[in-house]
Order: sequence, then structure tokens, then C-alpha cells
Amino acid sequence: MVESLDLEFFERAHLRVMHRNLPTPMLYEKIVNNREGQIAHLGPVVVRTGHYSPIAAEDKYIVKDSHSEKIITWSPEKNALSENHFNILFHRMLAYMHAQDAYAQDCLIGSVAEYRIPIRIITETAWHSLFARNMFYQIMDPEKLASIEPAFTIIHVPGFTAIPEMDGTRSSAFVIVNLQKKLILIGGSSYAAEIKQTVFTVANYMMPENVFCMRSSANIGPDGDVAIFMGREETGKTTLAVDPDRKLIGDHAHGWSDKGIFSLEWGGYAKLMDIEADKQPFIYACTRKFGTILENVAMNPDTRRLDLADQRLTENTRAAYPISHLPNALREGLFAHPKHLFLLTCDAFGVLPPIARLTPEQATYAFMTAYTSKFIQTAPGEFEPNIIFSVVFGDTMLAKPAHEYGKRFMEKILKHNITCWMLNTGWSGEPSYRGKRIPIAVSRALIKAAVSGELSKVAFEADPVFQFEIPCECPGGVVPANLLNPREAAEDAGEYEMRAMSLVTAFLENFQQYEEMVPEEMRAMMSRIISIDDKLDLEEFFSM
Repeated sequence: MVESLDLEFFERAHLRVMHRNLPTPMLYEKIVNNREGQIAHLGPVVVRTGHYSPIAAEDKYIVKDSHSEKIITWSPEKNALSENHFNILFHRMLAYMHAQDAYAQDCLIGSVAEYRIPIRIITETAWHSLFARNMFYQIMDPEKLASIEPAFTIIHVPGFTAIPEMDGTRSSAFVIVNLQKKLILIGGSSYAAEIKQTVFTVANYMMPENVFCMRSSANIGPDGDVAIFMGREETGKTTLAVDPDRKLIGDHAHGWSDKGIFSLEWGGYAKLMDIEADKQPFIYACTRKFGTILENVAMNPDTRRLDLADQRLTENTRAAYPISHLPNALREGLFAHPKHLFLLTCDAFGVLPPIARLTPEQATYAFMTAYTSKFIQTAPGEFEPNIIFSVVFGDTMLAKPAHEYGKRFMEKILKHNITCWMLNTGWSGEPSYRGKRIPIAVSRALIKAAVSGELSKVAFEADPVFQFEIPCECPGGVVPANLLNPREAAEDAGEYEMRAMSLVTAFLENFQQYEEMVPEEMRAMMSRIISIDDKLDLEEFFSM
């Protein structure tokens, strides 16, 4: 039986040495000495994640025991691992780490003292320890740091892989949550985002019932108006939330209590593909600073200068940096309830408008289904967009049923009279293989008009199928009026309607999974979000 992890015993019995809470300069030394990465021009450290990619949902497990059986809403989507298999794998992991160095960072989740959760992150490599230090709040008081009792311990060992027939896993990579032991094991992947996602799982599980955890970015205007940006990876929430005219509250994860919102993380984790100094100056500047980790970024080995445009290794190049690297970031605090909420999507099919105003019911539907599109490689050098739905912008392993989150989400936006918007950062009018992606400048102009209240003053028209409201113009002169409505931007109206109907069908089919779970009144509201009558009429028209 695995007992609760005692750090002193863990170090004494299994490791050569445990490096505890090393500061950034010392971690740099370890990274270079261990040959984990190289220091680039102006000070960031460049690392490689190799062939590693995000761990599949099928490879994430919860240990099923007498404790978890009582508190987890088990479903086919929640993969159970037996106590016996957990013990076997954990002891094999300890054997793998025997006589090696390891790194521990004691951190906090949450920027507000009332809701802070202490965690300990133990990593095999120094660069992942720096990642943890960048991402989460540090304990500055030496006495508190020495006496910390973590609510959860995360052990990240990318070099250790599972043996499925022995460990009861599906593949060699894994994330395993043991609630009774307050222990999470990650192995078989160097992808640093797994640490972030696991910490969000802990926050979602441990926060008080009145705190609603969100995968989101947030900023605040000069008048104290808060805007939230919710979206999946690669929809642009980090880029758009880092606005020179507003203060950044947080990059990726927030808690929403009865008193307001607060950041769960200390750091930023920005995708660098197509980043330019003039379009994203603050994030670009982070790629030139000491302490920043650059994942899979191309670098000249002789001059150590970066080439952010080189995507030959992977398109998923990332910068991980402390929020203190951003000149407009607020480091901690509890902020007002949001005034505007943007639900981001990257529509590669050119069906959705750049922006649309949503009713509370439509916003809840968008929140629960979390539509976006991703490009899947079909052949060497060839990619096709796929429709992607996910529960509430990325379900966690310990999540409650989706309709419970939907109910809480709707209660929040109704109680605080929040204006909700859908923001499409992909393509509009023409699909990705024919058109151009919506420029960042256009998205910024639309957000600026929305949060200032100017956009609400213009005329809107209802989409005949999706029923959301599309503005007829955007104040400021940056956004051409013909770009706002995809039907007008499309070259072939009939072909556009076919694409729209295909997407509508996918929306309706996806929502069928919730029909038996949601209350009748909510089901009735959802049925009005998409005009099914219009859908059927158009289908009949195009089948003639």
C-alpha cells in the first residue's frame, strides 16, 4: 500500500538529492549543466519536447478505491485504475528515480489568500521545475515555505513510461490521480502543459463550491470593467487578453466567486506561431527575457538568435513566462464580476461571423459545447480542418456532469447581467483552404468596440439559422462592414449555406448527449438556439 508522500523519506530512500525551490538563476545552471536546454540571445532558455504531445484523455486515470468511489461521478469518460495497478506503477517509478536528482517547487494556486491551495510539484528535469516556478504563485516568506503542507503533490517523470500489460494502462504515457493519497503521477511525456492542466484539475476539485473554475484569460479596463475570454487552445485568448490599453488579470485559468474573479496562475503560456513584434509587442518581448522558457523554438546554434517564424520542428512553439514579464499585468487581487464575456472559437469552415452577440441561453450552449476546429494531418504536408467539440472548453478528470457547469454558468451571467459575445478568430465567409484568417487587428477592434459599449449602439441583424445577432457595422473604421456577415463575405451564397448546414448538423448531433441530462426547461431553451425549421427548409432546398 502506498502511504501519503513524505518528502524527506522520499528523498532519503530513493533519490541522490532533491533540489528544493531553486530560484531561476540556479535552475538555469542546472538546465545547461544537464544539457536540457540552451540559453538564447537576450536570456530565454530554449528547450525541446521531442516527439511528445498532449496526453490523450484515454490515458488519464483516477484510482478507484473506497474514497474515490464515494465522491466521483463515475462515467465511461472517467478511466478507473485499480489500487493494485497504481501501487505497481508507483513503485516502478520510484525504482526508475533511484539515485537520481529531482527538483521540487512548493507553489500556490490562486492570487487571493482566501482561496489559495498549496501544491508541491516534483520533476525529473530542471526545466520543468522552472516551468512550475513560472506558472504558479511562489511563497516568498521563508518560514511559510519551510513549513508548507501541500494539499496535493504532483510527480512529473517524462523519462518513465508505463508498461500497459503490467500497469493496467492503455499506453506508455499517463496521468494518474490518487485522491486518497493526494498524489498525481505524470509520465511518458515532456509536454509541459500537462503540469498546468493537472494543476487546474486540482483547483477544480479543491476550490469551495461557490468558486466556479474557468479555463480563460481576463483583463480589466481603466474604469474597472472586467472582460473574460474563454476558448480552447489556439483560439487566441492569450493574445487578445494581453491588450496594451487594458491590464491583464491572468492568462489561462480563473476562479469566479460570489465576490468576483481572481487568477489561479502566476504565469503565461503563449503560442508563438505567427507572432510579430508590432502585432503582439508584449508577448514578443517576453521571448527576449531571462526566465522565459521557449519550447521547440528554432535558434541559430552559432549566434543563439531566435527564428520564431521557423515551424519545422512543430507548429506548437510556446513561451512560458512569469506574469511579471508583462508591463500591464496585475500580479494578484480579487476583481469585479465581468461586464463582458467572450466565447472564442477558431472556425476553419468560414461559417461563423467575426463577432456575434449572444443571449444567455446561446452563451450557455456555446459554453457547454465549446466548438472549434483543428487541422488534422491527412498526408505528409496536407492538413484538413476537423470539427471539435469539448465539454466546457476542456473537461477535467474530476469534473462534474456538463449540465451542472452549464447551470452554474447561466446563473452567473444572469445574476451579474453580463453581455456575452461569440468571437471567431478563424475564417469567415470563405473556408481556410480558400480564404484568409481574420486579422488580429480586426479581432482587437471588435473587442475594443464591445467593451467600450460602442458596438451595442449599432444596428444588429439575427442570423437566420444560428439566431445570434451580428452587428451591421463596427465603430472605429478598422473593420469593413462586409466582413461582419459571413453570408455577405462568401463568394458563393449557395455553397456557403451548404457549409453552414453541415456545421449546424454537427451542433445538433453533439447536443444530443445532453438531452437526457439537462432539465426540461433548459432543454426547451436549447432547442430555440438554432432554428431547426430554417435548417430543414434549407436542407430541402439544397436537395432539390
